[in-house]
Amino acid sequence: MADEIVQTPNLYALLIGIDSYMPNILPDGSRYKSLGGCVRDINHVEAFLIDERQVPKERIWKLTASISNPKEPSKPLESPEKLPTRQNMIDAFRKLKEEAPKGSQVYIHYSGHGGRAKTVFPSIKGEDGIDEGLVPTDIGTSEGQYLRDLDLRQLLKELVDKGLIVTVVLDCCHSGGATRGDVEIRGGEGIDDKPLQPGQELVAPVETLAETWRSVTEETPRGLKPSGLRAARDYVLLAACRENEFAYEYAFNRETKERNGALTYWLLDTLRQQNPGQTYNDLFERINAKIHSQFPQQTPISMGEVNRTIFGDEFAEIVHAVPVLKVEKDTETGEMQAKLGVGQVNGVAKGAEFAIYPRTVTDLKNKENRTAIATIIQRGATESLCQLKPIEGQELKIEDGDRAVLVSPSINLVRKVSLVDQEAAKDAFKAIKEALPGNGWVELAEEKVTEDDDEGVAYQLAVNDKGEYEICDRAGHPYKNIAPVKISDPDAAATIVKRLVHLTKYHATAELDNRDKGSPLAGKLILEWLGTSDSFELGDDIPPKSQLNPIPDPSNPTVKKGEYVFLSIQNTSFQDLNVAVLDIASDWSVEQIYPGKGENFITIEAGKKEVIPIPATSGGEDNVKVFATVDQANFRWLELPSLDEEIKPKGINRSGNPLDALLAAIDEEQPPTRKLSVAASPSREWTTKQINLTVTE
Repeated sequence: MADEIVQTPNLYALLIGIDSYMPNILPDGSRYKSLGGCVRDINHVEAFLIDERQVPKERIWKLTASISNPKEPSKPLESPEKLPTRQNMIDAFRKLKEEAPKGSQVYIHYSGHGGRAKTVFPSIKGEDGIDEGLVPTDIGTSEGQYLRDLDLRQLLKELVDKGLIVTVVLDCCHSGGATRGDVEIRGGEGIDDKPLQPGQELVAPVETLAETWRSVTEETPRGLKPSGLRAARDYVLLAACRENEFAYEYAFNRETKERNGALTYWLLDTLRQQNPGQTYNDLFERINAKIHSQFPQQTPISMGEVNRTIFGDEFAEIVHAVPVLKVEKDTETGEMQAKLGVGQVNGVAKGAEFAIYPRTVTDLKNKENRTAIATIIQRGATESLCQLKPIEGQELKIEDGDRAVLVSPSINLVRKVSLVDQEAAKDAFKAIKEALPGNGWVELAEEKVTEDDDEGVAYQLAVNDKGEYEICDRAGHPYKNIAPVKISDPDAAATIVKRLVHLTKYHATAELDNRDKGSPLAGKLILEWLGTSDSFELGDDIPPKSQLNPIPDPSNPTVKKGEYVFLSIQNTSFQDLNVAVLDIASDWSVEQIYPGKGENFITIEAGKKEVIPIPATSGGEDNVKVFATVDQANFRWLELPSLDEEIKPKGINRSGNPLDALLAAIDEEQPPTRKLSVAASPSREWTTKQINLTVTE
């Protein structure tokens, strides 16, 4: 694809690059130093548009300030009308709006300093407000003035209002400081308080600017302003960094030592490898990975219509993915590992699994496109280290900028219990501590919880004022339908440990879900309570819906004990499915309620539905869970008796398939692993869906 010429019809561009900043001393004594890679950025972007996108040169407006003599970097080479002064930039925006026909693509690229100044719009931002914006080449002269955020937002709004499809790239920042090594920062050192000079006109009346700014502020209540632009839904914005970070330029070519902005360099590198149908989100994810691996202090930002195709007007469905930031080899084991841009803040835990897709692939639902499975082995706040496993029959080839889609958040098999600190319960808790070791499923939570303790506490154990053990959820609320156990009972501690093991298995089954959105079965089961009957008996024909008693509130289905309730299961996939129905009951039991003993599943043909009768035999709040598989599987591994009945071995023959092995893990006396991976078998297709039901007396 890199060798092909891709023409982008109807594309217009405005390119602005500033290396040379005229002699300037700002009111606070600071200055904007000249740079070395901004005009090169713009020249490279121009060459890409002309040579590889076939954009006619007359459709490209370019303003640059080049350094004519290294000994005098503050004297630009270009003539005054070609320099990126504030007025020339405004005129170029307006010329672009006049020349580009409605429906055209408009690409705007700025490389230079970003600045911060005391607001000249106190009626809009308040007396202490800050303006952020682009720094023109003549900022230090008496005529020099920032192209401020309100100006820029208004100019972009005018382009959008005409019906132009706008993309903006800002390779600059608003913070500066000392650096080490061969890098430079594209930002100033402080907040300028230079006011507007007499005769310097705003791009629109203050009332218009205020209305434009207010409309964007209402869209983005957090007021995130990368490089001086608030987020908007009507254009694509790629900014080099967050407002408090650095945007670096660096000599990527170690032979010539020619500098480029990090954002621009990786933008062009990625565009040259673009495949049809890729979106700006695809583009951004590789850029982000490349920049962040080299400059951890620089975090690029994308906003707006990022699911729009690159230089196109179509929108792709977004599948939430995270970037592969870095691929490396473990120095001890020699195994390949990857660092993903996801962590604790995203709610993932160690053991979570991600399917890796090449960055050139647009279909993140097709399992055939996967190159590896990444399992989190070390979780950080926003980044996590993963172990890589190849897909059978495929080469393990992963690159920075590839994308990872969550396919299994993992289920804790081994859970932690915390003993609620009570002076009067010391002896009772001592007995629990002695009874816990060796059960395999539940362990005592440490007193000190580390930051990376992603498992957390699943259960709390307390002693109430009646001298009874209480098993509580992680928030400290006692579970219902659990008979009390006196701490004075001879086998009290052993009974509590058995209950904790039972609850752990019960909750593992309740959480079992295939959340792999790439599965062809994802979302293909439709469940519906059709109604109830108090006269139906097993062996009768299933009555039509019109003869059933309707459920008054379908959002909170409630039936009476002794009735039959009818569940419709519809298979909307294109293949036959083997289905089993389990009752996750309020008495802490798990039972396969359909089909009955002697059968493991029923088969529902593609596009068909099955209606099954379920007797409401006991009061409480239950979850009815439906499993569906393409191949055969035995979900009786998951069955549990009610809480205080003895858990007996199932005596089921293992089939040897991965899904049965996964289900059987919950039945083991000792769990084979701390976490259950529901994506353990990428080749098997299965799904599950559940629906709640309340049975009243």
